[in-house]
Amino acid sequence: MTLPNPETYPNPEQRPHPTMQPMPHHPGLPGQHPMPPAPRPSVELQRDAAAAMAARRELGPDFDDQIAAGLAERMEQLAYHRGVELQEQHRASRVEEAAERSTRTQRFALGIVSLGAGIPITAISAGMVDPPLIGVLVSWGGIVAVNVVHALGGRRRR
Repeated sequence: MTLPNPETYPNPEQRPHPTMQPMPHHPGLPGQHPMPPAPRPSVELQRDAAAAMAARRELGPDFDDQIAAGLAERMEQLAYHRGVELQEQHRASRVEEAAERSTRTQRFALGIVSLGAGIPITAISAGMVDPPLIGVLVSWGGIVAVNVVHALGGRRRR
C-alpha cells in the first residue's frame, strides 16, 4: 500500500507520517462486534507524556509546538500499532469462526449421509440375519461408532 503523493498535501503538517499506512476497511454489520472499552493509558504513553512535560519545563514555552508535535506523533504511532493489533485479533477470530462453521457443516453432512446409508443397510442386515433385531443393532451400532469417532477426532484437533 502506498501513501498519497506529498504534493497533494501542501502543508507539511497535513502530510501523513511515513510509517503510517491507511488501514483496510473491514465491513461488518452494526452491533456485530461491539467496541471494547477504552484501555487505560499504557506505561509507555505515560512515560512519553512525562518526558514531554519535563522537556517543556526544561526548554520553556518557546518549544511548546515542537514538544506537542513530537508527543502527537508518538501517540499516532501507538494508535496505529494498536489498530493493527485489533485488526489481527479480528482476523484471527473470523478464521476461528470459519473453522467452527466448517466443522458444523461436516458433522451435519455426515449425519445426513449416515441416515441415508442407514436405511438400506438396515434392510439388508435385517434380511440376512435370522433374528432381524440383531442385524439392525449391529448395523446401527457401526453407524453410531463412525459418527462418534468423527466427533471425537474433531475435538482433539481443537
